[in-house]
Amino acid sequence: MVRKIRAKLVLRLRAQGLSRNAIARSQGMSKHSVIAVFDAADRLGVGFGDVAGKDDDEVYAMLFPGRNEPVDVYERPDWDRVHRELGRVGVTLRLLHREYRDSCRAEGRPAMGYDRFCKLYARHVARLGVTSRVERKAGRSIEVDWAGPTMRVVDPVTGEASTAYLFVGVLPYSRMPYVEATSDMKEATWLRCHVRMFSRFGGSTPRLVCDNLRTGVVSHPRDGEVVLNEAYRALAEHYSSAVLPGRVRRPRDKPNAENEVWQVTKGVVGAMRDRVFGSLDEVNAAIREWMDAYADAPFQKRAGCRRDVFESEELPALIPLPAIPYEVCEWIGGRRVQSDCHVVYMGNRYSAPVAFVGRRVDLKVSDRTLEIWADGARVSSHALLPAGTKGGWSTNRGDVPPDHLWSPWDRGRCMEWAGRIGEHTAAAAAALFEGAVTDDQAVDSVLAVLRLSRRYGNGRLENACEVAMRGSARPGYRLVKTILDTRQDSLAGSPAAVRNDDEGGYVRGAAYYAREGER
Repeated sequence: MVRKIRAKLVLRLRAQGLSRNAIARSQGMSKHSVIAVFDAADRLGVGFGDVAGKDDDEVYAMLFPGRNEPVDVYERPDWDRVHRELGRVGVTLRLLHREYRDSCRAEGRPAMGYDRFCKLYARHVARLGVTSRVERKAGRSIEVDWAGPTMRVVDPVTGEASTAYLFVGVLPYSRMPYVEATSDMKEATWLRCHVRMFSRFGGSTPRLVCDNLRTGVVSHPRDGEVVLNEAYRALAEHYSSAVLPGRVRRPRDKPNAENEVWQVTKGVVGAMRDRVFGSLDEVNAAIREWMDAYADAPFQKRAGCRRDVFESEELPALIPLPAIPYEVCEWIGGRRVQSDCHVVYMGNRYSAPVAFVGRRVDLKVSDRTLEIWADGARVSSHALLPAGTKGGWSTNRGDVPPDHLWSPWDRGRCMEWAGRIGEHTAAAAAALFEGAVTDDQAVDSVLAVLRLSRRYGNGRLENACEVAMRGSARPGYRLVKTILDTRQDSLAGSPAAVRNDDEGGYVRGAAYYAREGER
């Protein structure tokens, strides 16, 4: 049969200088077939260099157009429409073939069978170079993962370098990506990336396909039930999704995410390898620009772009977003409610009901709120103080009885306490305040010194501050405590060296310390 002629091979051997007879003998071909290839190539002016990048069938069709092509008597389906329809939920190849067959019968035209229908669709997909949509439906799933590649962030002031990690989410149907740079790969960061991803997509999907990373999956045994991270499960439920981890060591379970990781490596990390970013905000701004350009870039082997497919076909199929975004929370256990009816978090104080003084409670902290929980119930709630706040107070009037309301410590309260202890203590406190940029920065340091009176007494603290002021213009807690622990306060020239007029601390008396020295 003439189609068996390997026309590309003949042209290559001809280019290497072999004659017609030599080609026929060495390849077991008919001399007439070789001559036919020579004549067709000469007639068209085609050499091996013109066909080197083509496959054998393409070369044969170029030299002998129309030869041995079977006549297709069947009505050809609109394969582009078939491909689009398969992306819709509930649509199968069998359903589309039945509709095609019914249409042909109604118009009196011959229809191909189901097997041929499937084979020709597979050829159409292969020719386009796209993924078959038999298993890919619009709005069905989102595939998520941490990307392997990382980026560097260099502080423009200090020159300190840090690592930026990349979160990747993909809608498999439209291949629409979401990429975000983060400073870590912790659970809270993983969840916040999901919230922002859903917001950018404008909806969610029934399935979240993730890798078996600890931020999403606690365990995935080969046999047995998958154990999900509870916070991740709660987020998925908030967005009407279900988490479906990929099988262990089966990266093909989420090939689109794997492919997008590669795209990020090429398009983001590779393209920006020479750029120096001063912050995560700069990195993410550049990534957003890349994502927009990537979404608008035309497909290589078919019409349109990712954004066209997403907006026309996938976006309408997404689950609408809930009215309120998921609030990512962090649980902190075992915080004691202090005697002032407050717990401490990030250097600030938040009130709890007076009945819980001395007890351990749990804190539920979100981006905007701090809740105090005890015995499985919420007992107090606060708006989270602004980031960077230190020494701040948040007090609910209902938590503290009217006769026990506490006001925040400030310079005035600190100096009043120091003055009651003695002039040297007041001088030390004033020095700490004067050495700070703001009064708030010095409050904790001053209070640490003043609270030493509760252990050592007012008299000894006054003497220790006198000694400390001789050696330091700004005596802090460490210096004063060292003086007290080594009993250097006895070197003070003040009569207070033998006083114990403790008005606010615990007085042990001279006899106690005398006994202590005898031990």
